[in-house]
Amino acid sequence: MNRYLASLLALLCLAYSPLALAYIGPGLGTGALAAVLGTFLGLLMLIVGVVWYPIKRLIKHFRTKK
Repeated sequence: MNRYLASLLALLCLAYSPLALAYIGPGLGTGALAAVLGTFLGLLMLIVGVVWYPIKRLIKHFRTKK
């Protein structure tokens, strides 16, 4: 069996989803939303801390020199 056919078969097996009779409560959706928002806000604060504050200090440094 060549690699193309094997990878296509593996992809089809992963894409096939039989009927799942399961209930996912609202707590999972809320937890997932909190995790996504927490990750996004954490990355935003990282960018602010690494990029904005040094630029702000540099601007303040040049303003006080004059």
